[in-house]
Amino acid sequence: MLPALAWNATVQTVAGLFGIALRRVRHERGLSQEALAEATGLSTNFVGEMERGLKAPGLGVIVRLARALDVSVHDLLVDFTDTAIRRVKV
Repeated sequence: MLPALAWNATVQTVAGLFGIALRRVRHERGLSQEALAEATGLSTNFVGEMERGLKAPGLGVIVRLARALDVSVHDLLVDFTDTAIRRVKV
């Protein structure tokens, strides 16, 4: 059984947590959504939906994003800490 959340805990979705990291890394690399979409072969709409937490990518897409951003997969998943995982809505 999962531990109860504190009254003020923020419930985040997996897609939302990933989207925050994706946007942060993309901005750090100075890329637009369009440039990232082109580099990965994904649609600009899909990149935007991932960043807004509306879509959760599969592992293959995460690898493509990491390659295009020249970062490790870990860099895109760094926000998935033990605490965040306990609080995330699946």
